[in-house]
Amino acid sequence: MNIQAMMKQAQKLQSDMMKVKDEIDNMEFSAVNGLVTVKMNGKKEILDVKIEKDEDFSLDDVEMLQDMIKIAVNDGMKQIDKVTEEKMGRFSSIPGLF
Repeated sequence: MNIQAMMKQAQKLQSDMMKVKDEIDNMEFSAVNGLVTVKMNGKKEILDVKIEKDEDFSLDDVEMLQDMIKIAVNDGMKQIDKVTEEKMGRFSSIPGLF
């Protein structure tokens, strides 16, 4: 295989990787924990946080709410990591790429 063919193949691979990365970046992920829903994009940016109203919830429950937010955000991050690994994993088996 000549250098030009290898370079062309590498450029196509890079283009394919960027397309997959853009696809993941534009996906939306929602994670729910109790009263809290967190929506994130594939760049791990929080797009929205919703807290459901509950008549039994008082300001004394702030610690619990903080924990719910933390758990929901972490779950959203795990979802993004899983999809990223599933979609980008095929590129990691190429020697010398990473």
